[in-house]
Amino acid sequence: MIRLATAIEPWPIAGRFTISRGSRTEAVVVTAEVTDGTATGRGECVPYARYGETVEGVRAAIDRQAEALAAGLDRAGLAACLPAGAARNALDCALWDLEAKRASRPAFALAGIPAPAPVTTCYTLSLGSPEEMAAAAHVAAARPLLKVKLGGAGDPERIAAVRRGAPDSRLVVDANEAWSPETMAANLAACVAAGVELIEQPLPAGDDALLASIARPIPICADESLHDRAGLDALADRYDAINIKLDKAGGLTEALLLAQAAKARGLSIMVGCMLGTSLAMAPAMLLSGFADFVDLDGPLLLARDREPGLRFEGSLVHPPEPALWG
Repeated sequence: MIRLATAIEPWPIAGRFTISRGSRTEAVVVTAEVTDGTATGRGECVPYARYGETVEGVRAAIDRQAEALAAGLDRAGLAACLPAGAARNALDCALWDLEAKRASRPAFALAGIPAPAPVTTCYTLSLGSPEEMAAAAHVAAARPLLKVKLGGAGDPERIAAVRRGAPDSRLVVDANEAWSPETMAANLAACVAAGVELIEQPLPAGDDALLASIARPIPICADESLHDRAGLDALADRYDAINIKLDKAGGLTEALLLAQAAKARGLSIMVGCMLGTSLAMAPAMLLSGFADFVDLDGPLLLARDREPGLRFEGSLVHPPEPALWG
């Protein structure tokens, strides 16, 4: 019989993390632990207010599955019990971990995919003034791939400042829905001038029809506009790539299927994350083989991480050891 335990954990951020929707100084995660008395599996999720989630609500949603888990609920049945989102992600990943521990086989082998290899992750620069972002870029200039948070008015100046601060780094930008049809042309031009390789979610989800009618000199990546496979049809002609996050998709099970479906449609893939610990990043590493861009820098932005955590060498992140997950 499977027993379930959940917890809410705050993790301090190193400094402040700022995007177009606001700032914070800690990441609050919800963990799920499932055990049969011999083997134990763990999963972590990050509830996101943008999607109507709260920490307490997500924990309660997980806790409501305790009786069903004891009665035999498995990963295949989760989608009928929980919608795509953070709660289902924590449980799905905990059940993957439990299966791997029970079988004494790595989760990637259970999934039928190649073993993940070390990969270079983006390193995120928070939204700030052009001067602040230039200084942050200078500090991070040795990192090969930077993800730049933008926020609307003043973004051309911000992206130019980042390029001056980190002249040799590859750049991805993330507007978090903060651009508008009126600012799109100027922002795109600034990104072209800075050599940006990918633009995430420039326009609000549900108000992005413009993307189908303009030239896209830089690939445009759907984040808030795409959660799971059910949303793929709505992206036609608007996006060139998708950001797959386990907390949006509802876990590794759906994320693997989403990656395969996206590749079949010719979409590029970014594997992304919310701001959490290595326990949240570890299962997402299984998607890195599908990815054109990997953005699993959550632990690098925290003041401290779990022990054991993922091993980072600069921006190179190594696959998880079984003691962490999988």
